[in-house]
Amino acid sequence: MPHAPDVTPILQTAFSFWSSKVLLTAVEFGLFTRLAERKLSAVELGRELELHPRGTFDFFDALVAMGFLGRVGDGPTGKYHNTEAGLLYLDQASPRYIGGILVMLNARLFRFWNDLPTALRSGQPQNETKHGGQGIFEALYAELPMLEQFLGAMTGLSRLNFEAFVERFDFEPYTTLCDVGGATGLLSIEVAKRHLHLTCTSFDLPPVEPIAKKAIAAAGLSARIQTASGDFFHDPLPKADVITMGMILHDWNLEKKLQLIRSAYEALPPGGALVAIETLIDDRRRENVHGLLMSLNMLIEFGDAFDFTGADFRQWCGQVGFTRFDQIHLAGPSSAAIAYK
Repeated sequence: MPHAPDVTPILQTAFSFWSSKVLLTAVEFGLFTRLAERKLSAVELGRELELHPRGTFDFFDALVAMGFLGRVGDGPTGKYHNTEAGLLYLDQASPRYIGGILVMLNARLFRFWNDLPTALRSGQPQNETKHGGQGIFEALYAELPMLEQFLGAMTGLSRLNFEAFVERFDFEPYTTLCDVGGATGLLSIEVAKRHLHLTCTSFDLPPVEPIAKKAIAAAGLSARIQTASGDFFHDPLPKADVITMGMILHDWNLEKKLQLIRSAYEALPPGGALVAIETLIDDRRRENVHGLLMSLNMLIEFGDAFDFTGADFRQWCGQVGFTRFDQIHLAGPSSAAIAYK
């Protein structure tokens, strides 16, 4: 009898929504933040989180088995504690907190992804707009607290990529940078901290500007980072030697992607660089699972938006007039695609 292939990957993937929901629920409950640097028993931690005793041991021990919590001892006297990664990334008190995006995954996308079959058959978004609500951007920009929460989520997701980018990209030939869709100004802040010869502009819609100004001032960089506001589909981009777009291009269809690339080309001097930081799909579309799933998420969110490969980016930028290209791997599944004018 021939050796049968391993069934484990099929079962692990099929059941993976169980483990996803456990982690997302822990973040929703603020478990990692509440625990902080303490060690608590299941009874103590369950009481603080107002949980029914039936599920506490299973819930906390599942997080231990998954590697997201630590535990000293076994049984009822065991004490649960944060792992090093939990303290760094999932405790809200940490400057490297990424839980904001997990909150959004749980509150919105977990249920929308249940309609993936409909999205694949219809090509239509499956988010709030399906039920007559506003699209994500319209809803966010209409309400400042919701916008701040969303930008905080995106900041957590982007921080590791931006830190890697400022270390690995050669900024020496340039003196100015404009971050398009700059949100809280994080990329400009990271660049300005690391490269003292650069001045930066964080460009986004008018409701975002006060949020960015506050973050830039808190970093003590108001003298070297300015903010500018406008609509990047209707207004020219601020001129700069380097133009960055972090997780911007994947939000749009091909026509709008090309419009943004053309706008960047027009705002750059000869030798200037356009940098797109994205979960770039590998050129053969065989390896970057997260990039491919992110593209499906763009279908669920927007319908005609999609993620892309480095080869796609090079082709589009070549059409517009860029002449040289590069790609830098950043953190996890993300990379920087670079086009030089």
